[in-house]
Amino acid sequence: MIFASDLDQTLIYSQPLERAEELGSRIVLAELIDGKPRSYMSSSSYQQLQALMTELTFIPVTTRTMQQYLRIHVISQMLKPKYAVTSNGGNIMIDGQPDPDWQVSMVSRVNETSVHVEDVRALMAQVLHPEWVINSTYCDEYFFSHIVQRDKMPLQEVSDMSAELQRMGWNTSIQGRKVYVVPQAVNKRDSVAHVKELLGEDKVAASGDSLLDQVLLDFADYAIAPRHGELFRQQQLNPTGCYRFTEESGIFAADEILAYVQTVNQEQKNRFVIKETS
Repeated sequence: MIFASDLDQTLIYSQPLERAEELGSRIVLAELIDGKPRSYMSSSSYQQLQALMTELTFIPVTTRTMQQYLRIHVISQMLKPKYAVTSNGGNIMIDGQPDPDWQVSMVSRVNETSVHVEDVRALMAQVLHPEWVINSTYCDEYFFSHIVQRDKMPLQEVSDMSAELQRMGWNTSIQGRKVYVVPQAVNKRDSVAHVKELLGEDKVAASGDSLLDQVLLDFADYAIAPRHGELFRQQQLNPTGCYRFTEESGIFAADEILAYVQTVNQEQKNRFVIKETS
């Protein structure tokens, strides 16, 4: 089985210094920037994930760029999964290196399904203004990441822009202080489906908290989301949604996610044994 999981706000979390000190040994440092702590992981989650990796294939799946993913040392250097998906699906990394064949495939898919990036820039320039946009980055030649002041963001204008971008083949996702604008072909589902085919695996369990994770969770055989983030807010607005959510919110939601994956993985093993003996 494959366990494909988003990282930020799903398995790893930023924590204020005071909160990190209060939690002490209950968390482990996940990432440093310029020598300063940036994000953490529950100690229990780390141990559970380490154990799970002896039984299944763990694929971190993140909107971060390749360089930003490699910065998460608790995943990239300590756990060292063979496969990782970065750039929201734009890149598949194998043993720490990007897969060039997948990159060629992605460029072709984007060109076929989305309008040119300069047309997107022109549309965004009409809405995104320095009064509320702190920084804008074009990431890995695939998508835009904008850091914004949420309290100053013109919600109706951004909503209208998002609708127009969707008609142009680009999706918009608002996560905290970040607004992502991503070609529809660049998604977490297709990249995980590609690795699944490469490995010949049968089942996929997935977790994630944002709308960019939705296609991955919908693709998976088993899916669970933390009790926070875009997907949880969407569930509150539409209670008929079909997602499983953790009871816990915040950093310790990851403990429940991994316990759930352990359970479904064991169920799959038991079914296989029954099938083999019947």
